[in-house]
Amino acid sequence: MGPVHLTPSGTPLYRGVPDARGGNVNRADHHGRPLPLLEAVEAWAARTPEATAVSAPDGALTFRGLSERVRVLAAALRDGGAGPGTAVGVSYGRSYRQVVGVLAVLRAGATLVPLDDRNPAERLAYILKDADVRMLLGGLPAGASVPRLRRVTDPETGPDTALSAPSQTADPDDTAYVVYTSGTTGWPKGVEVTYGNLDAFLGALAELALPPGGTGINAVSPAFDGWLWCTLLYLLHGQGTTLIDLHHDGAGDLAEQITAARPRTVCLTPSLLATCTEALDGVQTLVLAGEPCPPGLVRRLPDGPRVLNVYGPTETTIAATWADSARGDDVTTIGRPLPGYHVHVLAEDGTPTPPGQVGELYIGGPGVARGYRNRPDLTAQSFVDDPCAGPGARMYRTGDLVSRLADGQLRHEGRADEQIKVRGFRVELPEVERTAGELPGVRACAAFRTATGDNLGLAVLGGPETAAPDWPARVIDHCAGRLPAPVVPAVVITLDTLPTTPSGKVDRAALARLAAEISARPGGRPPRTPRELQVRAAWEDVLGRSVPDADADFFALGGHSLLAARAVSELRRSTGLRISVRDLLASPTIAGLAATLDRIAAESGAGDEATAVND
Repeated sequence: MGPVHLTPSGTPLYRGVPDARGGNVNRADHHGRPLPLLEAVEAWAARTPEATAVSAPDGALTFRGLSERVRVLAAALRDGGAGPGTAVGVSYGRSYRQVVGVLAVLRAGATLVPLDDRNPAERLAYILKDADVRMLLGGLPAGASVPRLRRVTDPETGPDTALSAPSQTADPDDTAYVVYTSGTTGWPKGVEVTYGNLDAFLGALAELALPPGGTGINAVSPAFDGWLWCTLLYLLHGQGTTLIDLHHDGAGDLAEQITAARPRTVCLTPSLLATCTEALDGVQTLVLAGEPCPPGLVRRLPDGPRVLNVYGPTETTIAATWADSARGDDVTTIGRPLPGYHVHVLAEDGTPTPPGQVGELYIGGPGVARGYRNRPDLTAQSFVDDPCAGPGARMYRTGDLVSRLADGQLRHEGRADEQIKVRGFRVELPEVERTAGELPGVRACAAFRTATGDNLGLAVLGGPETAAPDWPARVIDHCAGRLPAPVVPAVVITLDTLPTTPSGKVDRAALARLAAEISARPGGRPPRTPRELQVRAAWEDVLGRSVPDADADFFALGGHSLLAARAVSELRRSTGLRISVRDLLASPTIAGLAATLDRIAAESGAGDEATAVND
């Protein structure tokens, strides 16, 4: 069946039925026409030109404005030599310009490399070099640039010839984007997704048929394909995308930002959603993605919204399965494959498992990416022949364990390797261990997910340096300068030996239990001063647990950056002082943060206005 173009009443843009070949998807349908997403933006610009297409902390664009800016910037990129095969980095951060840049690169037919300007310079420089980025939109921190990198300025306005220039239609086998994920070698690896992959994904995405109008929430780092999921989903269906900055001191917590945006659609990880279920009034569609969905969270959700639980590795073009309450699915499962996709659940010997038994998930169909950039060895390991889809077809070995229910839905059962997810971000533990191991004094180390599941922990074997009181802070600071924020250990424990399993591997579950025991041990004095009691009240509110020790560490108790933002917001409200998340990171104990608040009060002339808080 050929392409069906968007009717701006909201019917799906595209209903192509793709074949199962990873690289040659819908060649006849795709060839000679722009991506469905670009067609959709143009259609909505004609139908609802003044509707908001993008809203961000630094500004907003209507659909007409977005269409014009994308056309002008795409023309500038083409004039500068961008086209099929040219890697273009986009690094505008949490700005509306990031949306313009991403769409402009795709309109130019080039290869998008999305970047997060808040990532460490060393990581960014590695990505720029590995992806062979030749052109850059936006800025980078000092030390992140590479030779022969040419910056392209967004002209914002252009001649009529730029506005009328057609899209550069790329071949389906051309690379549409490269997204970097955590790597088992200790360095991030780039996943190459083709225009054919993206075209097929957009066709499946349109089947959701969300109602047009309104806006959706995008709280994801621009370097992850979750950012693409949100942006593509909203714009394809004629909704605006509201970019939220979770870590800006003046932005308010997530619940406040969602309430202010009054969204029609919300896409969040379950960990994020758990912090803001009270802000979902008026939300019509709720999308959960990035990590398993706890049944307890589903029970807390309001009855009104349609709920989607979406699963998909980056290697299968953003999403591969979803559970949809609108068709009666159990949204604690990861549902069924997208239209045109298929899955296999295989035992260790490669044979299919019967319903109810756990096996490894393999994904086949048009979303299977080309492979890893510059890593044919890893590509050969993870992208294997698909015996059920004909000659040349491939499937992706996910490493995820699932069981198939009697009705065909898939239940996520964990991981088969050392990759974990922390608050929706994929983490390869060897990358964390390699980075921490660079610090002088570290003889060996092992990373683990904490017992709460919300943070990353690190156990260290070291020399005399590890006995210093500031040793955990030094390890965290070292990692923070080299790893993305979700991958930085929040808890560091020092041990004489690492516990092992009977097979001799590091027992990471035992490390998580040990870290929890250490954090629960009685420490120093209880909070006593009025300011310390204020801090304790805020911590107990966001952590959902008693905090009897003034020297307890916020992050060892299960806190993370998102809960830190909530705690800071509560302390601003209760104290009237302009405390920041940075202050909490620097002073993560009740006693330390109370002293910081007293200092801020003295410097601002507010005096000591803390009043006792009831125990």
